[in-house]
Amino acid sequence: MKKLVKGILIAVGVIVLAVVVLLVVLFVMNYIDSQKPLLNDDYYTWVEYDSKTEEKDAYPGSYEVSDDTIKAGDKTIKEYRIWYPAELKDKSEKYPLIMVVNASNTAALNYEPFFKRLASWGVIVVGNQDRQTGTGKTASETLDYVLSLGKKSDSVFCNKIDEENIGIIGYSQGGAGALRAATEFDNSNKYKTIFTGSAAYPLLAKNMGWGYDAAKIKIPYFMAAGTGTSDDNGKSIDNPDELAGICPLEALKFCYDNMSADVIKVRARATGAEHGEMLNRSDGYMTAWMLYWLSGDEEAGKVFFGENTDILTNSKWKDIEKK
Repeated sequence: MKKLVKGILIAVGVIVLAVVVLLVVLFVMNYIDSQKPLLNDDYYTWVEYDSKTEEKDAYPGSYEVSDDTIKAGDKTIKEYRIWYPAELKDKSEKYPLIMVVNASNTAALNYEPFFKRLASWGVIVVGNQDRQTGTGKTASETLDYVLSLGKKSDSVFCNKIDEENIGIIGYSQGGAGALRAATEFDNSNKYKTIFTGSAAYPLLAKNMGWGYDAAKIKIPYFMAAGTGTSDDNGKSIDNPDELAGICPLEALKFCYDNMSADVIKVRARATGAEHGEMLNRSDGYMTAWMLYWLSGDEEAGKVFFGENTDILTNSKWKDIEKK
C-alpha cells in the first residue's frame, strides 16, 4: 500500500513539475514573441493603392529621423519612445507632435517602422510600452511627460514642441484609449485633432472598462474601420450577448451622428480590410489628416475637403460621410 501511495505521489509530482515547466516555457515564448517587430521597414509597400495621393502620404516623407528611448518610473508605461526629425537638434523652430495609443497587446517597440515613417513627415511622434491602453491613462501621462521635456533646458526637445499642434491616433483598443485621452483628462484640451482606426465600438469598450463618449469630441475627427467581418459581422451593436465585430459600420454612424454638428468629422471604411490590417490600410489618409491639421498642409487637406475629394473617388474606400 505504501509503495502504491509513494508511486502516486511521485507521478503527481512529475505531472506538477511538467505543468510548471510547460507554463514557464509558454511564458518565455510569449515574452519573446511580444518583443518581435510586427512590421517590416517597407510595410507601406504591401498595400495596393488606388490613389497616388494616398500612396504618397503612406510612404516616408523627406525628413531624416532620430529617436530616443527614455526609461519611465511607471511599470505600465515602462519606456517613453520618441521619434523626431533629426534636424530638430540644430534648429530653433517648433514641430507638431502626435501621440500614438497602442492596440491590444502591442507596444511601440513592435511597430517602430510606423513611428519612423510618420516622423519623416516633419513631426514628433510619441509612444510607450503599455499593452493595455484602453483607459487612456498612460497616453495622458506620456503626453504630460513629453511636454515637460519641452521645458527642460538640458533636453533636445526644449522649446521644440509646438503645443498648439498636437494630434492623437489609436487603433482598436488604442482607439478607445485615444478617445478617452482626448476627452477625460486634465490635458485632453491639448489635442487639436484625432484619428482612430477600428476603435472598439462603444458597448464593447464599456464592457472592457474603456467606456468613452464620442459626443464629447470637440476637435476634428477622422474615424476609419474595415469592411471585413472581424470589424463588422452584421450583428447589432446594442446586443450585450453578441459581439458585433470590433468596429461595425453601425457604430461608426452612431459615433458620427452623436457628435456635435459643429465638429469637422469624416468617417470611412477600407474595402475588404480586416481588423488587423487597418494600420496599413489607413496609413496614407491618416497621415494626410494629421499633416493638414497639424502642419497646415493644404495639399493633404484636398484628400478630404472639396467636391470631388480624393477619398470620395478612391475605390479602396466606401461608406464615406464627411462634414
